[in-house]
Amino acid sequence: MATKTKTKVNLRPLHDKILVERDEATAQTAAGIFLPESSKEKPTTATVLAVGEGTLNETTGERTPLDINVGDRIILSKWGGTEITLEGEEYLIINASDVLAIVD
Repeated sequence: MATKTKTKVNLRPLHDKILVERDEATAQTAAGIFLPESSKEKPTTATVLAVGEGTLNETTGERTPLDINVGDRIILSKWGGTEITLEGEEYLIINASDVLAIVD
């Protein structure tokens, strides 16, 4: 179970899945033009809220844990993942392979 600043998320990703909350889309361009909601690009950065147990090694039966932890800020693939809504909040469930980098 992961904790957000506003509410608790009662969702546990399975295997190599990760629950993230995308950063807010920018509403203004660098030149100062305000964008309508429909033209905002989805951000490629997010905060990790929950992490699955890792991948299962079918030979040994052991789990290989993920290198990603709750609270990490990540850069993710633009079109990866499945969007879900829980209690009015939007989240994204992605595969660990959709994570491109961890922001330090």
